[in-house]
Amino acid sequence: MAHIVTEPCHDCRYTDCCVVCPVECFYGDENMLYINPNDCIDCEACVPECPVEAIYGEANVPEPFTKYIQLNADMAAKLSDVHITEKVTPKEGPGCKKK
Repeated sequence: MAHIVTEPCHDCRYTDCCVVCPVECFYGDENMLYINPNDCIDCEACVPECPVEAIYGEANVPEPFTKYIQLNADMAAKLSDVHITEKVTPKEGPGCKKK
């Protein structure tokens, strides 16, 4: 089972989670990050690092965010050349709701 990046990441794109990932399964576009479910080993290292609480285990994704399960798979495949492994400046756009 993989972890899923959900809506709270949109417009924030903090990369703290990417740095701790032992299998480097994060990808990103200009709006948010995505986890490749084929590479994620379900270690949960990324979960406490997310400042906007956007990452859930696939079985625990809240109902309003279930569309992100397929979106993570699709976008990780599409963005295979945008592999995020290091911390970069967050986006912190107008939709970002850092807790």
